[in-house]
Amino acid sequence: MLSSVELSDFKQFAAEARAAVDVELNQLLPGEGTRPLAVHSAMRWSVFPGGKRFRPLLLLATGECFGAPRDSLIATACAVELIHTYSLIHDDLPAMDNDDLRRGRPTCHIQFGEATAILAGDALQTLAFQTIADDEHLDPQTRVRLLGELAQASGTPSGMVAGQAHDLEAEERTVDEEELEQIHRLKTGALITAATRCGAIIGSPSKADLMKVTEYGAQLGLLFQITDDLLDVTATAEKLGKTPGKDARSHKATYPGVYGMKAARELAVSAHASARAALESLDRPVDRLQAILDYILDRGA
Repeated sequence: MLSSVELSDFKQFAAEARAAVDVELNQLLPGEGTRPLAVHSAMRWSVFPGGKRFRPLLLLATGECFGAPRDSLIATACAVELIHTYSLIHDDLPAMDNDDLRRGRPTCHIQFGEATAILAGDALQTLAFQTIADDEHLDPQTRVRLLGELAQASGTPSGMVAGQAHDLEAEERTVDEEELEQIHRLKTGALITAATRCGAIIGSPSKADLMKVTEYGAQLGLLFQITDDLLDVTATAEKLGKTPGKDARSHKATYPGVYGMKAARELAVSAHASARAALESLDRPVDRLQAILDYILDRGA
């Protein structure tokens, strides 16, 4: 999908965005020498190295599409990453997905023990909301709105926690196509959609444009999950940064498992087309949002 020039431009933007997010995250997180030492070390272990930083990158791209300056976006972008990282720590726990590899190294509970991992996840979650609440680049009304968006996308009944609960309930039984989509629109898609919405909200969009961005985010979230499921079947641990084939061994509800590989790839193309249609209806500079969309489709090809 992306030409060599477009891919180069996207990689440059992504690298710059990741670097900016990492600088801000380093300032937000307590230092490893700050007591209680174990919790702060565990927080930093899980946040750094940070993988793709896909969700904050998406928020920055959306906000800049709507004319928001980078300094008004960066704290909220970090807050989304903090929520995402907390969810990974808790998802990896033995009582949940029971994984021992994340972002290319031992998971938080393997490195620090279960109790410290739980506390580290809790601390990252609360730090996310504090980060937005304290952001003086935004007016109080915008901060409150962003806090509501992030809380709804992270919790239940219409967010990430609900999706994880549905996913756990679906283990060891057959799910249909409708239930599969519900699980992943919540577990994965809700926070991705929130990243697009929060970026746009900081840029003060019209109601119509916010609806279009929401549709883009929802379809991108679906595309992201389908390609993630495909990679779990086809990619190596080195490429994934986590244990491949884990979904099948854990009897997780996945798109290849329900549809088969060929049909799952076709669904990815369909979600890409729907997200692209939403973008094309926006009278905004959407090149970076389109590049993100193409990049996610390409990774599952």
